[in-house]
Amino acid sequence: MVGYVQGIRENWQQFVLQLLTVFAVGLTIGSERNVVPILGRDVLGVESVLVIGSFVVSFGFVKALLNLYGGKWAETYGRKPILVAGWVVALPIPLVLIYAPNWWWVTIGNVLLGVNQGLAWSMSVNAKIDLAGGERRGLAVGLDEAFGYGGVAVGSWVTGIIAGQYGLRPAPFVFLAGVVLVGLVVSIFFVEETLPYAEAEAEASGSDEEADANLPFAEILKRATWGDKTLFAAAQAGSVEKFVDALVWIAYPLYLTSSGLSVVEVGGVVGVYGGVWGVLQLYTGKLADDIGRRPPVVAGMFLAGAGVLATTFVSGYLPWMLTAGITGVGMALLYPNLITVVGDAAHPTWRATGLGVYRMWRDAGYGFGAILIGVAADLVSVQMAFYVTAAAMFVSGGIALVWMRETHPEFGDYESSVGTERGSPQLDD
Repeated sequence: MVGYVQGIRENWQQFVLQLLTVFAVGLTIGSERNVVPILGRDVLGVESVLVIGSFVVSFGFVKALLNLYGGKWAETYGRKPILVAGWVVALPIPLVLIYAPNWWWVTIGNVLLGVNQGLAWSMSVNAKIDLAGGERRGLAVGLDEAFGYGGVAVGSWVTGIIAGQYGLRPAPFVFLAGVVLVGLVVSIFFVEETLPYAEAEAEASGSDEEADANLPFAEILKRATWGDKTLFAAAQAGSVEKFVDALVWIAYPLYLTSSGLSVVEVGGVVGVYGGVWGVLQLYTGKLADDIGRRPPVVAGMFLAGAGVLATTFVSGYLPWMLTAGITGVGMALLYPNLITVVGDAAHPTWRATGLGVYRMWRDAGYGFGAILIGVAADLVSVQMAFYVTAAAMFVSGGIALVWMRETHPEFGDYESSVGTERGSPQLDD
């Protein structure tokens, strides 16, 4: 297609708008990170960590499902309509949180948050990949995740300050309402459709990958889940690393406030975790373009697990900020580069669907992790939830170390093993 030239510099205006959009998406989820678990315990009277974690379970499984179908819909209807739909669904969330009479209303509200995140964040990262092209895919994903999780950090920090000054509700969720409205307006009036860029890339790729270009949905689901060892390694690593994020969301506020920190201080700790994760992705996404995808992924899995484990060995505001920062470094190394592995391996015509499958398994990790964390905390202690999360990260990192192939075209041989590695029919030489 003529007129759709890929490149971050060539499309910088739309790329910047997409960065602002994903920052707003991050603010939306960040506005719940610090306040909602404490709201459940101190205002709504919930004592079970597993019950408190139910709002993360509902969020995770709904977001996972919307990731899967959002990618498929994006290739049928375009990126922008799905992005706008994600923001429309988010409109009732602040009202639900402000007026929720019991915890199950919060859980239902997080179903809407899962829809919002599954559609809006998925479309934002797909749009950046569309605009950037293959040579800067790692940088594009790194920028997307940096701004998104920068938004998570800012949202956690700001709502912690607001809650400390004005109470747990309604003030923090009035801030959330403003974020949702701005995200919706920008998406409707300023963001442009990027699907034609992916179509132009597919057209330029030629006919030598025609067998890969026309895969049915069921085959893409199979390939991205278990039919390809590298994509399986990415999917399981993505799912398990969400255990860490679920732990930060559920257990950190409960564990740290019970250990003497204030709501504002907990916001600082959680904000350091998200902030380090967000900012460093400005570098770690590009790092994968320079040295390959696999080394940052494997290193990040082990480092994030070590940061979680170290949190139980220290005490005090500054030591906990340090361990949160270590955990954030690990997440920054692994997170954007798992996405890039999938983006490398997928054909442009079904990349959004392939990424949707990966993101489905990844965000299902919120649900699996929240259940694991809740059971460990209720049966043993909140501290045990940290131990099992760290152990899961170490095991998952080992699987990635053994099974993940390098997908960067200059540093690996993934493409040379298409026929056998991906579990697809052998292509003609």
